[in-house]
Amino acid sequence: MGKIGRYSSMILVVATVLPSSFALAKGKPKGGKAKEVESAEVSAVAPTAEQLLKDADRARGALEDGISWEIDVETFDEGNQNKVHYIVKVKGVDALAEALAPARNKGEMMLFNDRNLWFFKPGLKKPVAISARQKLMGQAANGDIASTNYYRDYEGKVVGEENIDGVPCFKLELKAKAKNVTYDGIRYWISKSNHFGLKAEFLTVSGEMFKSAVFKYDNKISLEGKQAAFVSQMDINDTLKAGSHTVISYTSPRADKHPDSLFNINNLVR
Repeated sequence: MGKIGRYSSMILVVATVLPSSFALAKGKPKGGKAKEVESAEVSAVAPTAEQLLKDADRARGALEDGISWEIDVETFDEGNQNKVHYIVKVKGVDALAEALAPARNKGEMMLFNDRNLWFFKPGLKKPVAISARQKLMGQAANGDIASTNYYRDYEGKVVGEENIDGVPCFKLELKAKAKNVTYDGIRYWISKSNHFGLKAEFLTVSGEMFKSAVFKYDNKISLEGKQAAFVSQMDINDTLKAGSHTVISYTSPRADKHPDSLFNINNLVR
């Protein structure tokens, strides 16, 4: 969690110092030199794809120390509606998601050990290995409900700048680093001002979009005595089926201390 403080401080310093640096550069007697200095300042502070992904991941749960939140995964399809409530506990690259309601799903668990994923429910003798790409509910894949680790799972490249609902964003293209991550490729828009991921388009191996998602950040989480924004909603839409979508709503995010034993596959069977 110390990393968050450092990155926040870095952004604050850049926001404070950069305008004054530009003013000094523009005050040079020779216009050509002033422009050169200004250009150098801009390139020196332009965020890399890696930095953008790290920052965006933090607002979606990728923290080294323990964190917990609750989610409702709700599907809407041709007038039908279904909802499951989970509690999600995360520590570094490990996560445990447990269904609390409704009764038919209560006790179902998914354990994420780095990129390996296991499923267990009452009645099974042992956990079953599953894929992060498998459908959980509606348009939500198994890998969508744990913390986001796009920095770890994808090679990123900044390919342009676009506005999303009037918000200036960096546009990134992401390619999977391994076959067992949730998606083959992603187009991802990260806001310039706070480095939140605002929109994603999920791609097949051939580069075709098959679903998209938009994100909201109305939650707050207390980290080291400071309030930080945290994801509140992920709305996933089926590109090929209009009106079919799945909403993941996040509530009660909080810093927690989780023992390593919580994420041990041998402890799933109780």
